[in-house]
Amino acid sequence: MSSPTGDDATRDIRRNRLPHDGFLHALEHDVEAELELAEDGPDGRPDPRPVDEWLDPDAQRYEIGLQNLLGAVESAEESVREAMPGAGHASRPAASTAGTLGPAQPTAALPHLHGSQVPARDHCLSLVRAVDRPTAAARYGRMFPQLEPLAGDPESLLRAGDPGGICDAGAALDRLAGTAGDDATQAAGWPFFGQLIAHDITADRSPIGGATGPEQLRNARAPKLNLELLYADGPIGSPFLFDVEDPAKFLLGPDGHDVPRNQQGVALIGDPRNDVHLFSLSLHVALLRAHNRIVDRLRTAGVAEADLVDAARVALTWHYQWIVVHDFLPRLVGAELVEQVLAEGGRWFAPEPGHGYIPLEFADAAYRYGHGQIRHSYRFVAEGPAVPLFPDLTGFGPLRADRRLDFAQVFDLPGRPPAQRAKRLDGRLATSLIGLPEQVTGELATDDYRSLAVRDLIRGETTGLPSGEAVARLLGAAPLTADERGHDWPHDTPLWYYVLKEAQHRGDGDRLGPVGGRIVAEVLIGLLRADPASYLSLEPGWRPNLPAAGATYALTDLLTLGDDREES
Repeated sequence: MSSPTGDDATRDIRRNRLPHDGFLHALEHDVEAELELAEDGPDGRPDPRPVDEWLDPDAQRYEIGLQNLLGAVESAEESVREAMPGAGHASRPAASTAGTLGPAQPTAALPHLHGSQVPARDHCLSLVRAVDRPTAAARYGRMFPQLEPLAGDPESLLRAGDPGGICDAGAALDRLAGTAGDDATQAAGWPFFGQLIAHDITADRSPIGGATGPEQLRNARAPKLNLELLYADGPIGSPFLFDVEDPAKFLLGPDGHDVPRNQQGVALIGDPRNDVHLFSLSLHVALLRAHNRIVDRLRTAGVAEADLVDAARVALTWHYQWIVVHDFLPRLVGAELVEQVLAEGGRWFAPEPGHGYIPLEFADAAYRYGHGQIRHSYRFVAEGPAVPLFPDLTGFGPLRADRRLDFAQVFDLPGRPPAQRAKRLDGRLATSLIGLPEQVTGELATDDYRSLAVRDLIRGETTGLPSGEAVARLLGAAPLTADERGHDWPHDTPLWYYVLKEAQHRGDGDRLGPVGGRIVAEVLIGLLRADPASYLSLEPGWRPNLPAAGATYALTDLLTLGDDREES
């Protein structure tokens, strides 16, 4: 058992060592960071008292587990070096393969005998299986801890978010699209990509009601943009995700356009939330197919079979991270703010490497902006009818061939007609989101929680978020006027609703305003900088090397990477 102050020399080594050598190094760094936190006192600083005076028995067992895991990781890493000298540099695209991700010649998958490709590791107790790792401490926090929580009135929040309340847009608005209706500038698919990012970095499974703070919450996701929602615990920890016949690739459904499912139709994927509706599922499948296509390209370039999964994961993850910074964020918050945060760093969110966390102001308010961009109904094929998102496009079952999404309906693909547009941000939610079906919400004690607006408003109240006006004043932004807020709240405005109304009046309904934009830009870029394996940390000057249709790499390039048309 270590002392509360720890070994300073050992800590210096931990802080200075970065994970340049593949997944084991990344895991080693994560455990080191977690162990360092566990060794500190309750206030996050070395504590001179005897450890038993402040560390409870569960926490002591947790630290012992971390120490044991760290030793096992270091031992496994050394074994890999001895078995494969020079292997393990897959956490950055190697120079020898950096230019090989362009057009690849068709290649047949290498033959494998059943079970012959499985590495010689213990599948019963694997270091990369989440079930075998200690449960991490809470990784939520506050971006503006100096601000007081908004005085709450749950009854007024319920009334505001209920059907007919201020957040209910009504289905009629969708019939105005293309005229003087509620069309935004950006394509309809972007808020769904934003949802995928949210699933990648956060999974809060606490109940809707009941006061909760950062110390009580548990994030089931690492606060990193690392596509954990795809890869989960990798081929060893999550073998059901991968193809036994070609283990470097993800397993797909029988027709290649759905995820694999068990005999009851339940999706076998890294994050079951991505099966909630057609759009999130289609994005998930597109990323699986992109990984498989990258494996083909790397295999053609001569990358060793043992290194394919790691190399493809890094290539896909770094392209995804690039898209978040250079395609997604500029559309959402404006290119000027993105460039400012990249150049100057975060003013309000800048965690140290290995110490990323999710601010509640982001998770429970600003990043829920996308709920205001969802339309009531969509076409998912050209010339097809527009159908409600819920319940018509609800997931949680096999994807029928006649429900397959044409991405050109929700993203502007080169050479295709313009896609449907997202809904303008105006503080109201589509009818589909005001009455969520039970398949999405599960059984509820009160029907009020079927309204996503109610859920968002109550969540901000129970986690003690400050008001939108308080955050605006702290940031030096002019608060919204009473006319702009459009509702006479008992006190100030809940932060989530403030972000939506600010986008309407300060972002023309197309992008976030000063408060929402600053929170989202600083958190997403800050999480990348806090992740020692991200491209912004390891190689800030890195540029995408997969084929692009335009001058710069874009999300549409990634979505079409595994498209059937490219394979023909």
